[in-house]
Amino acid sequence: MKSISKIRGVVIIISMLTSCVAYDNNSYQTKKIPPGQAKKIYGGSAKDYAPGQVKKRNGY
Repeated sequence: MKSISKIRGVVIIISMLTSCVAYDNNSYQTKKIPPGQAKKIYGGSAKDYAPGQVKKRNGY
C-alpha cells in the first residue's frame, strides 16, 4: 500500500509540473518606430527606414 501511494504521489507531482505552460504572445514582434524617429537615432535618411522604400534601396 505504501508503494502505491508513493507512485500515486510521484505521478501527481509530475503531472502538476508538466501541466504548467507559460505563453508569451509578443516575443516575436519587435516594436516598430517611425522612420523619422529612426533617422534621429541612427542617422541617414528617413527613406532608409521606411517600409515602403524597400524596393528603392535594394536596387530592384
